[in-house]
Amino acid sequence: MDRARRQRVLALLPVCLALAFSLTAVGSSYWCEGTRRVAKPLCQDHPEVLRCIHYSSGSRDNGTQAVQYIWETGDDRFIWRRFHLGLWQSCEESLDSTGEKCRSFQSLIPAEERGVLWLCIGAEVLNILLTLTSAIVLGSGVSYHSSGFHWLKVDASVAILMVLAGLLAMVAHMMYTTIFQITVNVGPEDWKPQTWDYGWSYCLAWGSFALCMVASVTATSRYTAARVELAEKKSVRKGSQLSQHNFQEPESSESVWETEAASSPAGRALVNISEHLPSDAKGKVSVC
Repeated sequence: MDRARRQRVLALLPVCLALAFSLTAVGSSYWCEGTRRVAKPLCQDHPEVLRCIHYSSGSRDNGTQAVQYIWETGDDRFIWRRFHLGLWQSCEESLDSTGEKCRSFQSLIPAEERGVLWLCIGAEVLNILLTLTSAIVLGSGVSYHSSGFHWLKVDASVAILMVLAGLLAMVAHMMYTTIFQITVNVGPEDWKPQTWDYGWSYCLAWGSFALCMVASVTATSRYTAARVELAEKKSVRKGSQLSQHNFQEPESSESVWETEAASSPAGRALVNISEHLPSDAKGKVSVC
């Protein structure tokens, strides 16, 4: 394997990692994580729930009305339930702690922001398609033996595709961040989180953006270096051709003189008598 092919194999690694990070982030629901404060249900209404409000009942003096005495006050009346959400859904712990209850994230955001969410999803999908195309182009170049000019086209295509993928990913992540913060502020009361932070899927999404930029810069650097190398080789080749032409030019002039001498009329010839002159004579004398 030559040096150029080894470089392309190494360049394929960040492209594949960016694709894997994007697919994992889009398919997961851990872009944001946090906790919600939920009022405990009454144990009489939910006997299967472990964390519920215990109360005792009594009656007034006339015995006509029952009175419930709840012994838990303040924060003891609430429980903390963890939640996580992504592009598609929001999930939180169930009351009996045996599973999760999920609902669509689109149903939580305000109606006027749903179009922005679909734009965010569309940008993420385009990012994945461009990254996949870059991986296919670069992989096909590595699989087959290619000339230097073919590598130039491959590097130029990968550089353009990956920078577009990175820009789309950046825009999509920023749109999602804005949508989530708006939903936290003006979303439904039964969903608003008490504490929240970004999750590992969000970190993977930005990691994919960084890898796209790295792959684009690397491909641009390879393209520039290859162009300079080809230009230098072309100039060296042209210089060698010019030197060979200048070296062969005197021989061609001598052949022209010989041809003219051969084609001259009979009785006329160019005779070089320099060898018959004294050693101190200057120049050469030719007579017809």
